[in-house]
Amino acid sequence: MVAPTLPELVADAAVRYADRTAMEERGAAWTFAELAAGIRSSAAAFVAAGIGHGDRVAVWAPNSATWVFAAAGAQSIGATLVPLNTRFKGVEASDILRRTDARVLVTVQGFLDTDYIGLLADEDLPSLEHILLLAGSDPRATAWDDFVAAGAAADDQEVAARIAAVGPDDLADIMFTSGTTGRPKGVMISHGQNAFGYERWTAAVGLQVGDRYLIVNPFFHAFGYKAGWMSCIMRGCTILPEPVFDVDRVLARVGAENVTVLPGPPTLYESILMHPDRGDHDLSSLRLAMTGAATIAPELIRRVRDEIGFETIVTGYGLTETAGLATQNRAGTDPETVALTSGPPLPDVEVRAVDDAGRELPAGEAGEIVVRGPNVMRGYLDDAEATAETIDADGWLHTGDVGFFDADGNIHITDRLKDMFIMGGFNCYPAEIEQLMFEMPEIGQVAVVGVPDERMGEVGHAYVVAVPGSDPTPETIIAWCREAMANYKVPRTVEIVDELPTTASGKVQRFALRERAAAARARDTRSTT
Repeated sequence: MVAPTLPELVADAAVRYADRTAMEERGAAWTFAELAAGIRSSAAAFVAAGIGHGDRVAVWAPNSATWVFAAAGAQSIGATLVPLNTRFKGVEASDILRRTDARVLVTVQGFLDTDYIGLLADEDLPSLEHILLLAGSDPRATAWDDFVAAGAAADDQEVAARIAAVGPDDLADIMFTSGTTGRPKGVMISHGQNAFGYERWTAAVGLQVGDRYLIVNPFFHAFGYKAGWMSCIMRGCTILPEPVFDVDRVLARVGAENVTVLPGPPTLYESILMHPDRGDHDLSSLRLAMTGAATIAPELIRRVRDEIGFETIVTGYGLTETAGLATQNRAGTDPETVALTSGPPLPDVEVRAVDDAGRELPAGEAGEIVVRGPNVMRGYLDDAEATAETIDADGWLHTGDVGFFDADGNIHITDRLKDMFIMGGFNCYPAEIEQLMFEMPEIGQVAVVGVPDERMGEVGHAYVVAVPGSDPTPETIIAWCREAMANYKVPRTVEIVDELPTTASGKVQRFALRERAAAARARDTRSTT
């Protein structure tokens, strides 16, 4: 039985896999025993800094070994992890810091030439007491090594008591998902829920002791955090953090470091397949690919298996609200099934397709996907109304996704979460993007839809009605968006229109805009080929 809390999981791994390599980064390496000791030192530092049970610790940084030490150390003494997307602008990050009352921000300076602390300079953050730097330097923050060194002053018995006090019902993390209202919602997941879900998930995908897991998926996402470094600790795999996906670097690392596990969105594998120098690299160590987050062509799955050489390729389905998982192809599933379905439900997780009255539909009939089980979130942070709208009285979480089950029990997702689209593996929510775009003075109305894109899966297309008397251009709007929001949210194309199509009740007809944008993009693609 898997340990029910993260600190217990770390302690268990230190015994079971003591001398095995737990993590490597730029020539440094830690055994599982050393990983546990480092996490304990981090935990002591948080205790010495006065961080209490239930306090929120935000991490706004790229993948690194210190990210793991910081996050796991905070969680080990009962603090709640709040991961922040490294692509956020200051207004986006500060909103989450305020709403979580985060007392600590763990960040970096200089990553991709970004001044993260500077982005928050004009923001009101009354609860924020500590800014810690994992990399870079800044007089406004405390270096991570100095913070950990100060933890030596913490009382060992108090640290041990704080670690022992963490229970499976305590919050492990609050991860923000935008939803359709436009304002990000904080999804609350406990230690026990993470342990329950990922014990089953790691078994389903076939993670093995000794696997060397290159984690390109960002740690601020469940794919990089829960299905990434936490799952490695659970199964005795080596964590190999990668801060930015660069195909040349990834190809080089696979051969040089004997990588066996390489998960990612379909775009990751497409980039590898298209790379002109792929044949110059030794990829023979690769055995397990895990993907999802977008529709996948069966031909891609076959090429990933045959040309890259993976033994096992699996896909799955889940939401932040379900701890990132619900259904999963099992190891050994045939490529056609992997490409066309997201597999059956994980053990002890119930998943159904239901009609408008909530009645379960037979195989082959599409309806809303609902999920029930120990992995379903505790609720949205400070939003009982939205929680009640999402989880019904019988405990079923209504995903808003549409799909059906086939005769073999595999789920087929046929429509996305309401109007959401996925760009390069990142969830993009039109209402949130529109809300941000309304801040541009020249925009009177805006509707954003996702349109197919050969490389990124989907990209945003914005229809804008200008404020009378103004004369914005697509170029000026896109430039403004690049300054105001994370780049994956920025519409790749903008069309100025006189009005938006609406229903009789005044709702924008998004389906009509999607069809129009897709047709225009198809024409543009044909004209350039």
